[in-house]
Amino acid sequence: MDILKVILTALLSAGALFLIAKIMGHKQMAQLDFFDYINGITIGSIAAELATELESPLKPLTAMIVYGTISVTLSLVTRKFPGTRKFINGTPTVIMNGGKIYRENMKKAKLDLSEFMVMCRQEGYFDLTAVQTAIFEYNGRLTILPVSEKRPVEPEDMNLSVVPSCVYTEVILDGRILGENLVRMGVDENWLEKRIKEQGYKRAEEIYLGICDDNKNLVLFKGE
Repeated sequence: MDILKVILTALLSAGALFLIAKIMGHKQMAQLDFFDYINGITIGSIAAELATELESPLKPLTAMIVYGTISVTLSLVTRKFPGTRKFINGTPTVIMNGGKIYRENMKKAKLDLSEFMVMCRQEGYFDLTAVQTAIFEYNGRLTILPVSEKRPVEPEDMNLSVVPSCVYTEVILDGRILGENLVRMGVDENWLEKRIKEQGYKRAEEIYLGICDDNKNLVLFKGE
């Protein structure tokens, strides 16, 4: 009987954790601010307790709901009152600018030189002379602006006109024609079959993936 209770409380814990996560919204781990990080750890701990709490599972469940409500409320507050973000989330800190590393700002961000160098290398900068500005964001990431001479060449630097990129839509997936996507693009299966034959195929079943852009350019891939 105890085993059954453990299974039921574990399912309740997993279900509650899933629902609270859906309500709180999705964030990548590297994008969590300080409060979200602490809140995530706390809710996870409470969920683990709920999974094995056989006597009174409503207590940890209530605690999970309270923490989830706090997180959602703070998210709404910071969205409605931008001035509160500085207090709740913190502010970005300039670590390096114009060849100068600011020691006081590194202390404020609780970074040492070794950690700063590691973060620079993770962003692809092994040579600090290539860094114009380095900003330590409130979510723990390092944002780097390279010096002008080191940044990648862009088309506008060479006075080149570039054709705007188009978003491709899947029209054939694993040999199946995706009719809804064809309708959304304003074409039909007859148009697709004609384009397939123009590219040397007999039928859609031969094609592993077919994608089409807004200009009706069809690209086909045959599976191996």
